[in-house]
Amino acid sequence: MVSALRGEFGFDQASAGLLTTGIFLTHALMQVPGGRLADRLGAARMMGLALAWVALGNFAIAFAGAYWQLLGWKLFTGIGTGMAVTAGSRYVVQVFTGKALHLAQGMFGGSIVLGSGFVIFAVPQLLGAFGWRGAFVGSAAVVALVWLYWMLAAPKPAQSLKHAGSIAEMAAHGELWLLGVMQMASFGLVIVAGSWITTLLKTSFDIPLRTAGILGSVVLLLGIVTRPLGGWLMHQIEVSTLLGAALLLNAAACGLLAWGHSIELTTLAVVALGAGCGVPYAAIFTKAAKLYPDRAGAAMGFVNMVGIVMILVGAPAVGRLADWSGDFRTSFLALGAFSVLAAAASTRLKQSAD
Repeated sequence: MVSALRGEFGFDQASAGLLTTGIFLTHALMQVPGGRLADRLGAARMMGLALAWVALGNFAIAFAGAYWQLLGWKLFTGIGTGMAVTAGSRYVVQVFTGKALHLAQGMFGGSIVLGSGFVIFAVPQLLGAFGWRGAFVGSAAVVALVWLYWMLAAPKPAQSLKHAGSIAEMAAHGELWLLGVMQMASFGLVIVAGSWITTLLKTSFDIPLRTAGILGSVVLLLGIVTRPLGGWLMHQIEVSTLLGAALLLNAAACGLLAWGHSIELTTLAVVALGAGCGVPYAAIFTKAAKLYPDRAGAAMGFVNMVGIVMILVGAPAVGRLADWSGDFRTSFLALGAFSVLAAAASTRLKQSAD
């Protein structure tokens, strides 16, 4: 898609990267406001709005006539995706309770990754068949169909209006920040590492780019299975223990990636990282919701916003360290060290019964 857009509008690689940064920026900025709106107005209503917003954004991108329009509509679409994630997490909390909540939250998280996998597969097909404008129209059509299904078929739980409460109060809650660090060391880490694993595989083992890309995507796509698995494991293991073990697994995986002496161990590291980054999802979000039951959307949005900071800062930092050291060893050792610190921080989470 990037090659097609550059051919059409003639922008450079830095501008291409800004398109991705733009959608992540507004996505991150909408985490807390989107959660507050879901708490106040109802998650089902906000999800309907978010889906319509994303459909409109993709449709508008298809008719962009200049780079600044592409960027503007990317920023616009990020607002909708940010609302969708927080509204979806809040909706799960409204509809499910007890042990079912853990598994449902994990399955919702897995569905987000499944959507990413669908895009990786479908967009190149649409691009080849209909061009880049047709690919965006096709994406908009998919979202529009999901919006229609949601409006007609999604159960509408009872919703009493809630005061959104003070963001300053949430920002002063130490345990919420701890959960944000866990999100940085899981979701944030998998995005940062995944963005560089393909390059690592190609440069260290001379693997063809297409094969390296497939192996690199495994680290993210494993979340389809490991996020629901994490929800199920919450029935068996205390949250702090579950999070600590998963983050130590991430640290070990980063260590293997830094060592990088064989393709077999590197492949094992990719699988381990996919597991360690996926398992914490349900625990982090259900724990955040329990801290603020009446403001669960805002609480979960706050945690996710902190996690996204890792993406915005970590991806360029990994590249800078690689440029400075001449390879990726220092970068992955730094990510592993951060995972160890996050695992240690997980011991500060308070014990809680379901």
